[in-house]
Amino acid sequence: MRVVIQRVSEASVIIDNVIKGEIASGFMILLGIEPNDNESDIDWLTSKICGLRVFSDAEGLMNESIIDQNGEILLISQFTLFASTKKGNRPSFLNAAKPEIAIPLYENFVGALSQKLGKRVKTGEFGADMKVSIINDGPVTITIDSKNRE
Repeated sequence: MRVVIQRVSEASVIIDNVIKGEIASGFMILLGIEPNDNESDIDWLTSKICGLRVFSDAEGLMNESIIDQNGEILLISQFTLFASTKKGNRPSFLNAAKPEIAIPLYENFVGALSQKLGKRVKTGEFGADMKVSIINDGPVTITIDSKNRE
């Protein structure tokens, strides 16, 4: 699993001209899933996200987690995170999990992240054409891959 985490002051996702999810301060996360991902990737990555200390403390240092800040999360499925551009100029998405594998893992990820965060994670819709808007705070943008734990 691979995520791109952006610290935001606000974020929203629109599907068919309707706001599907929106948050104030917190994380907007893009999630990509590979065919060999599993529950251990979910557990490790959701723990890492909730413990990530990228919010300012009273002294202005990035020393607090999203839980410390009582922040929100908007999670968007993003198969293009596993694009390969090795051949030519048209990306290949063969490294991304097919929907029959990705959807259950995505739903389990949302559930595990909501449980660890202590509140409902807002989402887009798997496979939908989504319009995502953010105000990146900082800017702070971090990528994490569950296959690169060491």
